[in-house]
Amino acid sequence: MEMGNYSEVTEFFLVGFSRYPELQLSVFMFCLIMYLIILLGNSLLIILTMQDSHLHTPMYFFLGNLSFLDICYTSSFIPPMLIIFRSERKSISFIGCALQMVVSLGLGSTESVLLAMMAYDRYVAICNPLRYPVIMNRVLCVHMAAWSWIIGCLTSLVQTVLAMTLPFCGNNVIDHITCELLALLKLTCSDITINVLIMTVGSIILLIIPLLLIFISYVFILSTILRINSAEGRKKAFSTCSAHLAVVILFYGSALLMYMKPKSKDTKTSDEIIGLSYGVITPMLNPVIYSLRNKEVKEAVKKLLIKNPWTGFLSS
Repeated sequence: MEMGNYSEVTEFFLVGFSRYPELQLSVFMFCLIMYLIILLGNSLLIILTMQDSHLHTPMYFFLGNLSFLDICYTSSFIPPMLIIFRSERKSISFIGCALQMVVSLGLGSTESVLLAMMAYDRYVAICNPLRYPVIMNRVLCVHMAAWSWIIGCLTSLVQTVLAMTLPFCGNNVIDHITCELLALLKLTCSDITINVLIMTVGSIILLIIPLLLIFISYVFILSTILRINSAEGRKKAFSTCSAHLAVVILFYGSALLMYMKPKSKDTKTSDEIIGLSYGVITPMLNPVIYSLRNKEVKEAVKKLLIKNPWTGFLSS
C-alpha cells in the first residue's frame, strides 16, 4: 500500500464506550458537570492570583499557569466529546482529530514539565529560604514556564505530524473517547517502529525525567524538613508542599498507567476509564486540592467575596 493512500481517510469515528450504550447519558452528564467545575475552579484561581497582591509569588505564578493549562487542555477535547456522545454520527474530521491530538498531547506534556518546575520552586523555598527571592526571580520564573510550554508543544507537534502522515488504508474507527495517539496508531497499516520509538523517548523526557527530578527535589525537601527542630515548623514547611505533592501523584499516576503500562494490561475499557481520569478528574481536582490545602488561597477567596460577591470578579 503506498503512502499516498492515507488520504482516503477524511474523518474518524470515535466509538468509545459504544459497548455500553446505557452509560452514554451518565458519562455525558458526568463529563459536563466536571467540565463546568474545571472552568469555574481554575478560572477562580487565575483571578485570585492576578488580583491578590499576596499571591504575586513564584508558586502562584506557576499555579496560574497550571490552571490556564488545565482550562485549555480540557477545552480541547471535552466539548467535542460531549457533542459526539449525543450525536448519532460520532465522527470528527481528519484535521479536527489532528488539532485535538496536538493540543491535548501538547498541553498534557507541558503540565508534566510544569509540575517539575513547581517542585524546583518548592525545593528552593524549603531548602534555601533566605536566597529564595533572589533565585526565583521573575525572569527565571517566566523562562521556566515558557520552556515548559515550548518543550511540551514541540514534542506533541512532532508526534502528531508523524502519526497523521501514516497510511490508514480506510480504517477510520477509533475505539476511544478522543483522538488519542495510542488508539490512532492501532489504525495504521504501515510500520510504526519510528512512532513507537519517538513516543517512548517522549515518555522518558516528559514523564520519567520530570518525575525523577520531582523525586530528587522531595528527597532534599524531606531531609530539610526533618532537620527542623519544632513540630510546628515542620508542619508549616510540609504544608507548603502537600498540595503540589497530591497533584503530582494524581497526574503522574494516571499518566504512567496510560502510556507506560504493559501491553498485556491493555484493555479497551481500562484505556477509556484511565483516559477520563487523566483528562477530566485530575484537572477538576487541581484547584480543589490547592484551595483546601492553602490558607493564602482561602484568605484571597474571602477577600474577594467580602469585596462584592457579584462584582468582585470584575473589579481590580
